Amino acid sequence: MATKIRLRRSTSVNKVTESSEVERKTRYTRLENPIHQNADSLFSTSSGFTNYRGLLNLCLILLVLSNARLFLENIMKYGILIDPISWLHLFVKDPYNWPNIIVLLSTNVFILFAFAIEKLHAKDFLSERVGTVFKGLNTILLLVYPATVVYILHTSPVFSVNTLGCVTIVFLKLISYHCVNRWCRESLKTQPRKMGRSKTLTSEDEAAKQAKMAAANEKIIGKQVYYPDNLNLKDMYYFMCAPTLCYELNFPRSARIRKRFLMKRIIEILFLWQLMLGLVQQWVIPTLNNAMQPLDQMNLFKVLERLLKLAVPNHFIWLIFFYWFFHSFLNALAEVLRFGDRVFYHDWWNAETVSDFWKNWNIPVHRWASRHLYKPMLRQGFNKLTGSVAVFFVSAFFHEYLLSIPLRMFKVWAFTAMLGQVPLALITGKYLDSKTGNIVVWLSLILGQPVAILAYVHDYY
Repeated sequence: MATKIRLRRSTSVNKVTESSEVERKTRYTRLENPIHQNADSLFSTSSGFTNYRGLLNLCLILLVLSNARLFLENIMKYGILIDPISWLHLFVKDPYNWPNIIVLLSTNVFILFAFAIEKLHAKDFLSERVGTVFKGLNTILLLVYPATVVYILHTSPVFSVNTLGCVTIVFLKLISYHCVNRWCRESLKTQPRKMGRSKTLTSEDEAAKQAKMAAANEKIIGKQVYYPDNLNLKDMYYFMCAPTLCYELNFPRSARIRKRFLMKRIIEILFLWQLMLGLVQQWVIPTLNNAMQPLDQMNLFKVLERLLKLAVPNHFIWLIFFYWFFHSFLNALAEVLRFGDRVFYHDWWNAETVSDFWKNWNIPVHRWASRHLYKPMLRQGFNKLTGSVAVFFVSAFFHEYLLSIPLRMFKVWAFTAMLGQVPLALITGKYLDSKTGNIVVWLSLILGQPVAILAYVHDYY
């Protein structure tokens, strides 16, 4: 009993001692008034700090001021060169530009021939093997005929590039149109039922997903379309005008046309188009003219100086063109057609590898390449690297097709540059971290394009 009392007394004494010690430390701490603690600097990634808005504003201000000085210097040196009407005069007065319109109108012949082939397939008047031969000839002639007209008549390169670009779009759409309808026929042979959306052919999960989407779409557009009821000219030309390269039997549709949204996009299209033309006339053309002599003499320092001087306006124009085409133009077209899928681009500006950039900046082309080239090659047993090389090879071919034929010279600069993206993609994907990879992507965009422009200008003139 006495022992227990002594233990209680010792415990109470220890508690009093501990409390007094805590009070003493607290009193000293208050007198010391500490201000330090374990923390990382804000620029360290471990700090978790991400609000750099002020520095971003500073960079934007410096960018605007530096380029305003260059723009004023340009006006003082060359005067005002902007003429919004000159491009229209260039097209109307030059008779060699009119074949471009004839070429564009003649693409309807190839579209109608492709439609006729699918109708014959649906009625079992044409076998798959014979139809494949006709489809191949039709699509090959679609590329060869306009290229021959442009090359022989030597039409204006500016308008010829746009003409061949439209031809390329029709070519890719016809490939998708034939593939999807063939998938529907093959599925009907193994599973005799009506086919709805094209991607119902892949897997059960995909089928459930597409059925859910089709049900949602049916509330908006009404009755679902099934194969072969989709084979009509209205459906064909809707696909030809729609802002996509991948065909489906039932596209997602919006409920109505938003007039205010459409007007905003139209205003952006008109304003940004004139802004791009003005920058080309005022900034790019004088820079290229001044680069002729250094390029001819191969003065490397002068060429490098002209390259850096060209990089800024060229990149501005490229960024404006991206917004003009992928946001303003495609959204306006989709709004008029009530096309529901408006994902024309992802956040390519955050791309950490070259591969990520090409996947995100042009979604319609990426979807076509993935659906009709990359994934079919994987199903045939090819590895991912071979599939990626094949995608870049096709892209390189069309880049060269769009440039070499209008310029009437085959220097394969564009082809080589696109194939060069393959090793660059491997390097940025395997050996560089995310931040360094993003910097390399931006440098390739800012410097790669003016290098190609100077190369083509030098060879052309």
